[in-house]
Amino acid sequence: MGDETTTVHRLHKAYGPVVRVAPNDVDISDGEAIAPIYVDKGGFAKSACYVNYDIDGHASIFSTLSSAYRAPRAKAVVGIFSTASIRSGSDRIYECVDKFVSRLQAEASTGRPVNVLNLSRAVAIDAVSSFLFHKSYYGIEEKSSQLSVSPFVDAFVAVGRFFYLPNGVLLLLEWFIATFMPDKHVNESFIAVDGFISQLVDSAAKDTETYPGRLLDRGISKSETIAQCKDVIFAGTDANGLNLATICWYLSWHSERYAILRKEIMENQATQADIQTLPYLKGVIKEGLRLAMANPSRHPRVVPESGWNFRGFHFPAGTNVGVAAFEPHQDPNSFPNPERFLPERWLNPTPEMQRDWVPFGNGPRACIARNLATAELFMAVEKLVQADVLKGARPVKDRIEIYEWFNSKVKDGRIELVWPAGVE
Repeated sequence: MGDETTTVHRLHKAYGPVVRVAPNDVDISDGEAIAPIYVDKGGFAKSACYVNYDIDGHASIFSTLSSAYRAPRAKAVVGIFSTASIRSGSDRIYECVDKFVSRLQAEASTGRPVNVLNLSRAVAIDAVSSFLFHKSYYGIEEKSSQLSVSPFVDAFVAVGRFFYLPNGVLLLLEWFIATFMPDKHVNESFIAVDGFISQLVDSAAKDTETYPGRLLDRGISKSETIAQCKDVIFAGTDANGLNLATICWYLSWHSERYAILRKEIMENQATQADIQTLPYLKGVIKEGLRLAMANPSRHPRVVPESGWNFRGFHFPAGTNVGVAAFEPHQDPNSFPNPERFLPERWLNPTPEMQRDWVPFGNGPRACIARNLATAELFMAVEKLVQADVLKGARPVKDRIEIYEWFNSKVKDGRIELVWPAGVE
């Protein structure tokens, strides 16, 4: 358990770009398959296993199999994720980022290893809650070694161990675990998140510019709105927490690249340039997202009634097919030396690089919050570099090890940095 993508990767090396991984499931490593599966004509429909990520009996914008169900919900909230909306609300995000930088500086000055994954999760949930709900979770102000929302997030991540199972089997497993293996910390975390979100939804009708307010304004029930908010809390905390921590880890490994990045940011600070136009910073973010592997395994889709032909193979209607982000992100034909952190490769990206970079998925069912997630990373890295807080930092371990579930999980929940010479 936990090594699916590397195992399937070895199978691709042995047998080629098309590998049958289950009686009705096929994993494809060729980036040419991304467009027909996920993009062209709206892409293929989602496979039945996505219902395993339904929340409290409600299909989320992510998990629903029905375009008709998704459309009014996505339409209600998509505007809040627009570039213009994010720009107008950037002060809320920067406020969270500034607290994150101060907290990291304080912890670094102790001389002890700092778990940047825990702090990155904290700023991620604060940013997403401040921006979408107009109320911060205040995770960055928690002083415990584990963020209070983390057991909630990790419980959702753990569903990914069994993501491809039939829903009935998954529900039986969840019942067994809850009944015979109860976890006090998980229960407490769920209660805390439920209380936070319920309070938000109760007051959201007064502010239709918030995420829950927009859903309620479109007639979505209170119970479903709570479930949809849980979904964005989970996704926004888990994925971007890992993405930011991974970027910090790689920058601490590569002092020469950190120096290039700092020079670019400091030189453009006075001009107030749009940070997302800075080429090396953009390369750092893109390379960090490529290597972080927040969602490393395949996103399955169902071949339509007409069937599908690809690379000499015919896939009958009803076959589950998918491309795992791990495969194109680690393809040496698109990314020479794919295991290396090379932001400069993005200064002149090839069409193959652009095609094979899919950290948020692709097509109309790609991550609805990708603009917000990307903006958070740009803002956080910008402020970290301006404060020079990563100067002198070194990783405690020489690699980040993950469980390769549908949502990856960092083994032991720690990505640690240490400042051997202290913080200046």
